[in-house]
Amino acid sequence: MEWSAEAVRVRVPATSANLGPGFDALGLALTLHDEVEARILPSGLSIDVSGEGEGEGLAGAGEQHLVVRAMRVAFAVTGGQPPGLGLRCVNRIPHGRGLGSSAAAVVAGLLAARALSDSGKLPDAALLPLASELEGHPDNVAACLGGGLTIAWTAPDGPHMVRLDPLASVTPVVCVAPVPVRTDVARGLLPELIPHWDAAANAGRSALLVAALTQPGADPDVLLAATQDWLHQDYRSSAMSPTHALVRSLRTAGLPAVVSGAGPSVLVFLGARGGPDYRHDLDSLGSIVRETGIAWHISSLDVERQGARVLRPESTPGC
Repeated sequence: MEWSAEAVRVRVPATSANLGPGFDALGLALTLHDEVEARILPSGLSIDVSGEGEGEGLAGAGEQHLVVRAMRVAFAVTGGQPPGLGLRCVNRIPHGRGLGSSAAAVVAGLLAARALSDSGKLPDAALLPLASELEGHPDNVAACLGGGLTIAWTAPDGPHMVRLDPLASVTPVVCVAPVPVRTDVARGLLPELIPHWDAAANAGRSALLVAALTQPGADPDVLLAATQDWLHQDYRSSAMSPTHALVRSLRTAGLPAVVSGAGPSVLVFLGARGGPDYRHDLDSLGSIVRETGIAWHISSLDVERQGARVLRPESTPGC
């Protein structure tokens, strides 16, 4: 097996899944990125972490580090494990906040390993199934891989995705929660059965949301109705009551707010950046957030339209 003599850098975006009614199906890539530099070493495993998770022992996680685990899976597909591996990571995506940090780590590991080995043995079509298996579901990894707005589903032959381009007139704003909530805790609160009416209502709102986010000329006011959810957000409120209260307050003010992924962060759709509606709604959002007395971090982002990608090597790593 021949390995790349050069280091590779991978850039992966944050993602927000569900988007309200699109539970385990819809995902949106955001312009907040983690970067990973990987290289083959003569022996051993070296991990350097800065940014998010720097003080949480991730550098000492060894083979349990999620990027490493994903790389091992990809190396096994491409033909074997390297003699040694070195990683340098800069994490900007908050952990445990519903912004796809684990999906980003999985995708970064797969792409880095492919770039270091024989990429022909790991085609693009194999990335989503591998990433979904590692992550447990396809919504976040689909958006991370493809960028833009994605619809993911699982068929008997595995996971699939469709990628769409959201309107430029929609600006995603994230209210990042000050403390995390574990995804397994949030998912564990969901009931096994739901009323038929709730399922039907969500199906209609999911379809409406895709139209509202992608169809030119769509009425921006439709986004408030399109982001209504009956499947998961209320059931999870006991694990993140401040999130539930903030979403309710924002929606009462007419702002299309949803729980980002499994929470506890909140995603809000505003109008075109810099426009009068955007400025007015952002001011309104800020005022509502301040009234909570909680240290939410408001971040106005854009849709990441390229998705994860391998970058050209640099003399000074940017990760």
